Amino acid sequence: MKRKPSTEATSAWIRLMRVQSRVLDCVEQDLKKAGFPPLAWYDALLELSRAPSGELRPVELERQMLIPQYSTSRLIDRLVDEGLASRRECKIDKRGQFVEITEAGRELQKRMWGAYSAAIEKYVGSKLSDADAVKLSGLLDRLGCSCGEMKLPPIHVNETTPSR
Repeated sequence: MKRKPSTEATSAWIRLMRVQSRVLDCVEQDLKKAGFPPLAWYDALLELSRAPSGELRPVELERQMLIPQYSTSRLIDRLVDEGLASRRECKIDKRGQFVEITEAGRELQKRMWGAYSAAIEKYVGSKLSDADAVKLSGLLDRLGCSCGEMKLPPIHVNETTPSR
């Protein structure tokens, strides 16, 4: 017989889902108040800017962002329409394409980081000591490796490299 989750594990799950939803909603509202597009735009631009040549295939972007394919396609369309990214045909595979960040996309991502980093500090940093943040990161890393999926890339944060 398979083990059922304990009451404590179930309670942790519920709290994790509620906190994630509430914090993301607050961050989205802060970005909106600052006149910026949704967080997914920042996330996509960040991943494109991190790519060695500033470009990724749509499926790679989808994998990095962990959102459904249909959402990625619509997001790419919006970024291209706004001049923040461009599409380029793959020379090797004519059916494939790359999405490349534009200079306008790089600039928006950098400007958004100011509001986004302030929101991270407001909703997370001000509520946890650095030691608590390290502990929480370790616990979340343990959860992220148990889903049977590809391991998430490490997240490195410093003043010059904005992160999610």
